[in-house]
Amino acid sequence: MKIISRIIPVVMLLAILSSCGFDNFDAPTSTLVGKVTYNGSPLNVRGTGEAIRLQLFQDGFDKRDAIELFVGQDGAFSAKLFDGQYKMVTRDGNGPWVNSRDTTIVNVKGTTEVSLDVTPYFLISGENISVSGSTMNASFTVNQIVSTAGIDRAMLILSKTQFADDVNNIFRQDFSDVSAGSVSLSADISGNNDVANAKALYGRVGVYAKGADQAIYSPVVKLK
Repeated sequence: MKIISRIIPVVMLLAILSSCGFDNFDAPTSTLVGKVTYNGSPLNVRGTGEAIRLQLFQDGFDKRDAIELFVGQDGAFSAKLFDGQYKMVTRDGNGPWVNSRDTTIVNVKGTTEVSLDVTPYFLISGENISVSGSTMNASFTVNQIVSTAGIDRAMLILSKTQFADDVNNIFRQDFSDVSAGSVSLSADISGNNDVANAKALYGRVGVYAKGADQAIYSPVVKLK
């Protein structure tokens, strides 16, 4: 019994030291920064709710779970990683672009910058957004990028913060009868107390392609 009583503390000490060893692995120190782009220009997307994600994989390890990268509303993403080679892909059915699942090889060392070029169904340009009295007005051009894509709906959006999208807003109106080309839309915002009482007001327009889970957007514009 004396021998057993002497062994137990030793075993416990070894277990504690072993667990401490596992907890003391160095944290990743390299930084991957980048943007989702089309022909080199960043895409404007929904940035809230971790709605759009990219995936990173690294070969040579038993655990092959994807590392998730969350895309901001200006198309930017970042992550702390260990040095090494990674494979970057888009998620199936996620984003306002063609999900070709092409692999981009990224060699991470120190601060590493990368652009992930994709093909959006549509782009928005020349946007002019304003609020006058009880009306929100927007004119913009919907540029067709994928010839076979159709427009499901366009959206006028107002937010009291600079984060504005189809979920994070204080006003949103959808328009289903929209075609590619020049678009002019107006929405009645009378009776919306959130808009009337907002100390700051931001506007944005968005376009959903048919079958896409996310919209393409214009940049956010401060209106008040």
